[in-house]
Amino acid sequence: MRIPESILKKVEKPGRYVGGEWGQIIKDKKDVDVRFAFCFPDTYEIGMSNLGIRILYDIMNKMDGVWCERAYAPWVDMEKEMREHDIPLWAVESGDPLADFDIVGFTLQYEMCYTNVLNMLDLAGIPLMAAERKKSDPLVVFGGPCTYNGEPVADFADIMLIGEGEDEVVELCLLFREYKHSDMTKEEFLHRAAQIEGFYVPSLYDVQYNDDGTIKSYTPKYGDIPTKVRKRIVRDMDKAPYPENLVMPYIETVQDRVVLEVYRGCIRGCRFCQAGMVYRPVREKTVERLNEAAKKLIDNTGYDEITLSSLSISDYTCIDKLTTEMLKWTDERNISLSLPSLRVNSFTKELMDKISTIRTGGITFAPEAGTQRLRDVINKNINEEELLRACRVAFSGGKTAVKLYFMQGLPTETDEDLDGIIALAREVIEEFYRTPDRVKRQPQVTISAACFVPKPFTPFQWEGQCDYDELCRRQKYVTVKNTDRKIKYNYHDAGTSRIEAVFARGDRRLCKALIEAHNRGMRLDSWEEFFSYEGWLDVFRAVGIDESFYANRTFGEDEVLPWDIIDIGVTKEFFLRERHNAYKEKTTPACSEHCSGCGANRLGGERTWCPKNAITSE
Repeated sequence: MRIPESILKKVEKPGRYVGGEWGQIIKDKKDVDVRFAFCFPDTYEIGMSNLGIRILYDIMNKMDGVWCERAYAPWVDMEKEMREHDIPLWAVESGDPLADFDIVGFTLQYEMCYTNVLNMLDLAGIPLMAAERKKSDPLVVFGGPCTYNGEPVADFADIMLIGEGEDEVVELCLLFREYKHSDMTKEEFLHRAAQIEGFYVPSLYDVQYNDDGTIKSYTPKYGDIPTKVRKRIVRDMDKAPYPENLVMPYIETVQDRVVLEVYRGCIRGCRFCQAGMVYRPVREKTVERLNEAAKKLIDNTGYDEITLSSLSISDYTCIDKLTTEMLKWTDERNISLSLPSLRVNSFTKELMDKISTIRTGGITFAPEAGTQRLRDVINKNINEEELLRACRVAFSGGKTAVKLYFMQGLPTETDEDLDGIIALAREVIEEFYRTPDRVKRQPQVTISAACFVPKPFTPFQWEGQCDYDELCRRQKYVTVKNTDRKIKYNYHDAGTSRIEAVFARGDRRLCKALIEAHNRGMRLDSWEEFFSYEGWLDVFRAVGIDESFYANRTFGEDEVLPWDIIDIGVTKEFFLRERHNAYKEKTTPACSEHCSGCGANRLGGERTWCPKNAITSE
């Protein structure tokens, strides 16, 4: 099925829907016995930039008899046409409806995309509830970072793949092939799947609640499935599959360039950061492997920019060697290197001179908090002098604009810490004028402030978020305090952050709220023009849920948490120790300086900071 031209002419960006891109994989259906639709629950230009989909798409399509295709959330104009003309959601490669596929997989990157998942299933004609799907219906699988607490969407998933998917998707396809060509029942298939490491089958775990609404227990329905589902990791990143070709989009996408994954994990341990914990342990790729992969991708795509991707690129142990080796050929071919996520204590004149995109692009640093006290609470491990030194390097190199990222509503934050945000921005302005070789233009500092959202598997997972009115007060407070025209203050929507917190820390009872929201036509909640805070409050009232129970309540340290069913390798004891250190304003050194016994060494891995004999508790 292909969308009629008459409909494409009516919608914005028809290139989102036509398929036929260079690099897409087309297979003969007669040679295929497992069809996998990889769905991104947002628009095409966002989904096409997702590195995880690119990797897993390549892996599955290299399997004999497996064909992986892609699907994206339609924009509202196309959804209107689809519903009016009874056009089911389709895969862009073949144009076939998703309901014709064996497996429909969603990557869950952001809680505010949950309503998009339900809307896409509805548009595809696939039953929303896992309990209502038969063997003849597609198997619905979730993966991605949100599955580390997938309980708010547990009723909709047949299986959740926990952790890194390179091996998991292969094992899923092989098991499904056996299931498809046998008389195995769906219940038997799910039982088999739940025995595989990293495969979480929500329907095979009973949840009981205490009278106060907290969770009493998780109980597996079978004795041979784990009481905790341990995440999967790729132990040797050099041996991990990485695509040599990419599907090339027809329209501009968010990351329209080669993205080179340098390593996974983070050594820093910021106490608010979920990614820095769930992707542990750090596992690096060698310079030789990275250089080889970069050359192949540039040759095969024609891109003229490479982004070196990681949570903190400057913590890569061979960053100098890597950039030197890559510049030997990228300079000759006018290919630029981009290094995002640089830390202030690693930003140097040598690096700025070396990397063209740092010279020509904007400079962004993330102090996260306005005072040293609060930076110690969150374990940011940078100080004001390091920030000003990095800014001085940038100003000497011709920069006049700096962006600073902060969080508001952090645990123990006071108005004095909010004052510190503006004070730090003013110090950056003063540093510009103290720099003797600056350019003779007016400086500009842009403050971008996000609301703190407590996330699972962090030392702050027990903390309650500030209530909505208090978040708004703190944003207004900083607005009023900023009287300098050279400082621009932007902040994230407090309502969106509060709903995000509800679903980040929620349990299975939130599934009924998502169903209610879907029935009211709510979707595209990550887009400002469609999100309705009052609409979500109405939804929670309608289904009898107190959203503050999840967003604003401080969880008990001995409480069973909704995500306790998952084992990410890092221990709860470590998170508790880090929480207590935060209230003591005591910092914890990076893994490169000292092993703090988080427990991630249990997972293994090559070329990692995590020692094999590390302690797991103190």
